[in-house]
This record gives sequence, C-alpha cells and structure tokens, in this order.
Amino acid sequence: MSKQILILAGDGIGPEIMSAAERVLGVVNEKFNLGLSWEHGLLGGCAIDAHGVPLPDVTLKAAKKADAVLLGAVGGPKWDTIERSIRPERGLLKIRSELNLFANLRPAILYPQLADASSLKPEIVAGLDILIVRELTGGIYFGQPRGIRTLENGEKQGYNTDVYSESEIKRIAKVAFDMAGLRGGKVCSVDKANVLEVTELWKQTVTELAASEYPNIQLSHMYVDNAAMQLVRAPKQFDVIVTGNLFGDILSDEAAMLTGSIGMLPSASLDENGKGMYEPCHGSAPDIAGKNIANPLATILSVAMMLRYTFREETAAKAIEDAVGKVLDQGLRTGDIMSDGMTQVGTQAMGEAVVNALA
Repeated sequence: MSKQILILAGDGIGPEIMSAAERVLGVVNEKFNLGLSWEHGLLGGCAIDAHGVPLPDVTLKAAKKADAVLLGAVGGPKWDTIERSIRPERGLLKIRSELNLFANLRPAILYPQLADASSLKPEIVAGLDILIVRELTGGIYFGQPRGIRTLENGEKQGYNTDVYSESEIKRIAKVAFDMAGLRGGKVCSVDKANVLEVTELWKQTVTELAASEYPNIQLSHMYVDNAAMQLVRAPKQFDVIVTGNLFGDILSDEAAMLTGSIGMLPSASLDENGKGMYEPCHGSAPDIAGKNIANPLATILSVAMMLRYTFREETAAKAIEDAVGKVLDQGLRTGDIMSDGMTQVGTQAMGEAVVNALA
C-alpha cells in the first residue's frame, strides 16, 4: 500500500504542536524504516484567509488521495463573526463527512505519572483506560432540516434534527464491539431512550446486534445524564462506551479531564477501511497561540494512533507511547500538567524530549 500522509496544522496552537509531532514522526519513520511520506495543506481559518473557504478543493483532493490525515486544530475568534456556513468548524465537519470518517475513537488513558494532575482523587482514576467510540457523521450535527426561522408571531426559533438510521447505528456499534473484543470485553451504550425516539431506535439496534453477532461481549445501557455522573463517580467501571455524535462530543471531553488534561489525549476518526484522520482532542486555544506553552503530547500520541490503526505499525506506535512515558518519568511537564517538584518546559522542548527518548 502507499503510505502517504496529509498534514493539516490548522489554526491557533496547531502549527506549534504539529511542528513537535512532525519531528517525532520523522524520527520514528527513519528509526523503523516505515517508508512514510507527507505533504502539507490548509484547513480551517488559515484556509479561509488563503482561499476564502475553510476546506479548499485542493485540500479535499489531497485528503482523499492520502492514506491518513494528521490534523492540529481549527478555529478562533478571528473568524467567529463571518458567515456561519464558511466558518472554520464547517470545514472540519465537511472533511469528516467527505472522507466518511464515521467512527471517532477517543481513548481516556491516565498515565500513572499524572495521577495527581487529575481533578479527581488518585484512587478514583489510577489505572484509568476507557475508549469512547463516537458516531461522527450523523445525528443532530448533520440532520436536516436545520436553521433559524421567524414564526408567525415574529419570534425567532432555532431548530435542528437528530436522526439515525439502523445502518448507521449498526456500523458504529460493530466498531465498538470489535474494539471491546480486543480490550476488556464490555460495551456500555449511552442513549436517552426514555425521552428521544431516535435513541430508542439506537438502543434497540445495538441490543439486537449484540445478541446476534457478539454474544461474548457484555453489553449494558445507560442514559446519558447518568453516564456523565458515573464518569465522575466511578470511571473505571467503563471499558468501551459507544454513543451518538452529540452525546459523544460531550462525554469524551468530560472523560478527557479525568486524565488531568485534555492536552494529553489523542483521537482517531476512521472510515470502514481503516483510513483515518488523527487529531488531538483539544481545540486551537488561540489565547496561548504563539507562546510556546501548549502541550504537544496529544498530537504526538495521535501519530501513534495513526501508525497503529491505519498503517498497522504496532511496534512504532508503542515506541512513541513508551517515549512519552519516559519523558513524564523524567519529570518534564507543560503548564497544563505541571505539579510540585516537576520541571516545566515549553512546546518545542517537550517535543524534543520525546524525540530524544525515541532515539
């Protein structure tokens, strides 16, 4: 197979964290003789500035040609006042849809060195290892009709449509069950079936699929409000969580903070053939852009996920993760994970430390 990567640094802290991650990618590519090659493109606000749209045709063409996309982050207040349909986030939604990246994998793994950085007690989160499987191309973010309208009485009304078909639900549930088979064998499907018909169908479909094709997977169901509470109360009860686009967006950010910082967490968005887009879970953080203080580890760990899931290079992926562990053992911390007795470093110094640990 070809081994072509498209790198989209994006906006805000994107270029800084991507610079560190690209150094790591270069080292691991050479060290393990992976034969990877990559090129750069524009997505988000930087693309609006250059082309007038958040996802230029040239970027989309390159993304479809590539085997994987490595993304930094998009958006910022600079573009908050432009027409909604061409804001940076619309480019992100469009590229996910165009590439059919329906399965979003967001691990919440707590490195033991960072147990004290979590907002929860160490005994609650020590050993945490959750995988959230979020449906990414359907649900209320894409449903039609949508918009803002004026009613007969002159009052404005905003409306969106939450919609899922059986095939969409089965597709994402299969991913969750398959992942659970490689992990702890447990799936918790999160819905709001007591109120929303769309998630009543979700619950029915997931239950039927488990019974017919995955009898060895332990399936449970939980309403989203309870799931949000349980993630804080007793997060280690979960192995794999599968849910729709909106609930997954919220719960994965909550789970991220269990690990001490969203700056530590990577993600993968995959199509049915394993092609994917890989990005940190955090946003573009424009308030700290250009200050060399952002945490690049989530982006570096996204490189590891890319090597594991798209290129099937498990040894190289594990080497990156081990290198991050070594750096944390050395006591190096960016500001978001800083604690007493540790040494605070900047974005590029943290990236260099991972490079040195790899070498």
